[in-house]
Amino acid sequence: MEKHWKLKASSFQLLLLPLLLSSSPLSSAADPPDGRQTYIVHVHHPHPNPFTCQEDREKWHRSFLPPPPTGGSTGPQLLYSYEHVISGFAAKLTEEELRVIQAMPGFVQAHRSRLGRPQTTYSPQFLGLPGNAGPWSRSNYGEGIIIGMLDTGILPTHPSFSDAGMPPPPKRWKGSCEFLNTSWCNNKIIGSRIFASDEGGDDAPGSAIDDDGHGTHTASIAAGVFVKGAAVLGSDKGTAAGVAPRAHIAVYKICILFCDEKDVLKGMDQAITDGVDVIAYTVNFSAKPFYEDSIAIASLRAAEKGVFVSCSAGNSGPDAGSVSNDFPWVATVGASTVDRMVKAVVKLGNGFELDGESVYQPSNFPSRQLHLIYPGGLNSTDEEAEFCQDGSLDKYDVRGKVVMCAGDLGSGTSKGEVVKKAGGAAMIFMNTASWGSTNVADADVLPAASLTYADGQRLRAYVKGTLSANSFATAAILFKGTQFGEPPSPTVASFSSRGPSTSSGSSILKPDVLGPGVNILGAYPWKVGPVRNPSASRLTNKGFAVLSGSSMSTPHIAGVAALLKVSHPDWSPAAIRSAIMTTADTLNRIGDPIAAGETDKAADFYATGAGHVNPSRAADPGLVYDIRPSDYLGFLCGGLGYTDDQLRAIARRRVNCSSIRILGTEELNYPSITVTLGASSPVKHLTRTVTNVGEAGEAYQVVVEQPAGVAVSVSRDQLRFSKTGEKLSFVVWFRGSAPAGTVAEGALKWVSGDGKRVVRSPISVLFK
Repeated sequence: MEKHWKLKASSFQLLLLPLLLSSSPLSSAADPPDGRQTYIVHVHHPHPNPFTCQEDREKWHRSFLPPPPTGGSTGPQLLYSYEHVISGFAAKLTEEELRVIQAMPGFVQAHRSRLGRPQTTYSPQFLGLPGNAGPWSRSNYGEGIIIGMLDTGILPTHPSFSDAGMPPPPKRWKGSCEFLNTSWCNNKIIGSRIFASDEGGDDAPGSAIDDDGHGTHTASIAAGVFVKGAAVLGSDKGTAAGVAPRAHIAVYKICILFCDEKDVLKGMDQAITDGVDVIAYTVNFSAKPFYEDSIAIASLRAAEKGVFVSCSAGNSGPDAGSVSNDFPWVATVGASTVDRMVKAVVKLGNGFELDGESVYQPSNFPSRQLHLIYPGGLNSTDEEAEFCQDGSLDKYDVRGKVVMCAGDLGSGTSKGEVVKKAGGAAMIFMNTASWGSTNVADADVLPAASLTYADGQRLRAYVKGTLSANSFATAAILFKGTQFGEPPSPTVASFSSRGPSTSSGSSILKPDVLGPGVNILGAYPWKVGPVRNPSASRLTNKGFAVLSGSSMSTPHIAGVAALLKVSHPDWSPAAIRSAIMTTADTLNRIGDPIAAGETDKAADFYATGAGHVNPSRAADPGLVYDIRPSDYLGFLCGGLGYTDDQLRAIARRRVNCSSIRILGTEELNYPSITVTLGASSPVKHLTRTVTNVGEAGEAYQVVVEQPAGVAVSVSRDQLRFSKTGEKLSFVVWFRGSAPAGTVAEGALKWVSGDGKRVVRSPISVLFK
């Protein structure tokens, strides 16, 4: 999973991912003594005889392994024989053994298995789920849908996963339970499998128990049941619930510390075999062409099987082109804020107040002014002290003072540990410029406030002014508790990864949609904050935590997909994604365009995708842009120029581009529209087809928001449908010119006669 920001007890540092992980995943594990590495090997099926059972498949895959060397040494080791996600296997091989396999008939390609890293009381209300006419009531809270969580496992004894009142799993369910205590599987958690080698959990080594907390948190966001009185250190108190609280959860533990690509593949393979309806996937690997990307191939197979896959866009924003999981057959999800703050107000000695945040809200902290100190800041060159690195404050007198610390988003808790150890009374954490106004509310270990970059600059100016006046700065921290309606929201989290999509050659707009991903409360295996019990068992010391990342937004969209599958069981994964995208919000709660957290200015489509998910409107979109799985192959041939060999690698079968319908770069029936214009091609046209999922006799009028410098025209002013399920097509023409590198944005809308349904497609025009 991608880098993410979590709040964790120091007793679990052995299993703790860094608070701010590198955006570049490790390429592979360290070289083992015998020289063998884990490879994922793609091969053709035997022709013409299909497999009749798993034993036949494994026998075929073993036939590719060279015999062991003479002298009693161990030979190559088959790790996984994949059924659905790829045609191939994972094995430990030497380079020489790999060369032998590469020369064998039936070999397609191979690569070393990559390592990746893992990247609520209020968000259901923020999304408008409750209410007699809301998505919850219309879909019976997701009942009967199975969500597969590919993550770090789960804490089954947490109250968020109680099965009280839950129906038994659907008859189509084929999974099994790999908890050491199989009674932990119930009508809520209906299955658990482990495909990651356990490094030794404290309660149940070798099981799907969560060693990290990430998987427990994401599972509760997608489908946690109602838990009254949920809170973190007394803040954010309320009734916790996931987006689809009556959906079933199937757990696939694919990560411990890191996520090995071979394990991710096996988890997805097993989820398809077991019969899940939705997959939530929050692992990010470095981008590769789709035909070389095992996750792209696996997720295409899931889409072909009718499984909706929700993937995290990544936490490498705001850098352009940083989006991950940009496959056109999945929903790629960015992260946004909600309008809730746990306020910690910094009151300066001059009376000026700055609104900060902290989950830790001590009731006994004095409100009087304390000496404010900025070690290493302003004119100092002591950068380690400025960023409150471990041991850097030892040469400063910070005892009983409020200490200012600069740093990257999500590192406040660790810096608080340093301040507390040095004797500081409180801490003020200041965002760096790249994080802007995106603020994380930490479960701090001492009284603290986290400030945006702009407010951090104001604080620095105040301190500088007191020094100029030969005075000293003071500050107090006033804890105001949880407050709602804080504008503007939603905004794009500054860390949320941005397009354009590099793997698709900028021909598909990614991310697809935004979901809540900042300061999200969810289930957690441990209690967090300043008072900790290092010896406490996860099974009895369970609590809640506030985490941030696109790992949090992804299960929100998975939960929404579960609700839509109940209401519309005949919809394909592409239809569900279309409903989510074409009904997404483009304005925040006060009617302004959704802003980017790093600039507080209107965000572009590379940040927002189609906009922010609106489950109520997604349940009744009127029209959908559907895509047949075979169309993806036509797009790979025509749009991306894949060869027959490259196509076969991703299709998992012998197929030629000449035998399928070819689609040009802009011709995939995607809900968003991306067009490239240039001196050699100043005019282009494309065709789109919509399916009526509303009432018979419905008519829609076209409305075009023209991109700057581009004339957009549509072949039909109106679409009139005589029946539900009818399909109608239209042609869109683009004409324009602008300097190379310019991106112009607009939208195409189909508006129903009563104005209740607006089917919106963002338009992104790139000039080359």
